[in-house]
Amino acid sequence: MTLTTSRPRAASRGTGASPRRRGPGPRLLPWLFLAPALILFLYFKYIPMTKGVWLSFFKVQPFLGDEWVGLDNYRQVFTDESFRAAIGHTLYLAVVQTGGAMLIGFCLALLLEGRARTLWFVRSAAFLPVVSAIAVVGEVWRLLYFPAPDGMLNSVLGWFGLAPQGFLDDPGSALWWVSVVGIWKHAPYDMMIILAGLAGIDRQLYEQAALDGASLRQRVRFVTLPALRPVVTILVTLACIRGLRIFTEVFVLTAGGPAGSTDVVMTRIYTLGFQSGDIGFASAASVLLFLGILALTVCVTLYRGRKEI
Repeated sequence: MTLTTSRPRAASRGTGASPRRRGPGPRLLPWLFLAPALILFLYFKYIPMTKGVWLSFFKVQPFLGDEWVGLDNYRQVFTDESFRAAIGHTLYLAVVQTGGAMLIGFCLALLLEGRARTLWFVRSAAFLPVVSAIAVVGEVWRLLYFPAPDGMLNSVLGWFGLAPQGFLDDPGSALWWVSVVGIWKHAPYDMMIILAGLAGIDRQLYEQAALDGASLRQRVRFVTLPALRPVVTILVTLACIRGLRIFTEVFVLTAGGPAGSTDVVMTRIYTLGFQSGDIGFASAASVLLFLGILALTVCVTLYRGRKEI
């Protein structure tokens, strides 16, 4: 007599049992959380952007009706002499502020790089300009730049036997003094990003370079800089975008003066749109600025992709 064992059959579902639902609920749940922010972005950002692109093809006349002008507003951007000067000033500030802030930020990062407990206070103090309100910073620098002989900076220059400077009142040098404020404002931000990059460098590379007889300058050139290449690429991208969109510093310090010597693209757009009432021209300039920043971002992204392959 043999004994046979059999596994019990799984109980079949009754006709009254309801199957488990596998609807789109879990997939839609994240979008429900994102919906308030997306609605705000749509209403306050993307719809106005679309409206701005549409108005760039018109001569906007609020009480007489908009007149279709096609690409005339875009042509005017490149033919208007004051706007071309503003583009040149913007590029100048973007290059000078980007280079100056990265150079000073790199030097500060090298000086403050380490694990000492006391460095956190120095780093926090150096980072204060980044978190300060730019409007307040601009007003403080306007006081420092007071062009009278007894002004603060002119008094300091007098200690060294230098003649008083006109600072923001001098059309020949006002743009340079505006760039100094931007460098002072953004260098600590670059410092923190570079510090994060320095923390990821293998210390054995420095030890091996020192054993091979490399000097400090050679270690910085052949070890530090190549390792910071991805960080530098990101900083250049962010700084160039920041430089092309510069507005608050110039508006608070000079409002584009004197005699338009510090007028940049954003202040020119503001003047055309809100003071002169030329909404179509200002919209066309805004669209071109957006396309320029987008093209710059795409080029840097493609460059990074090729370098990482």
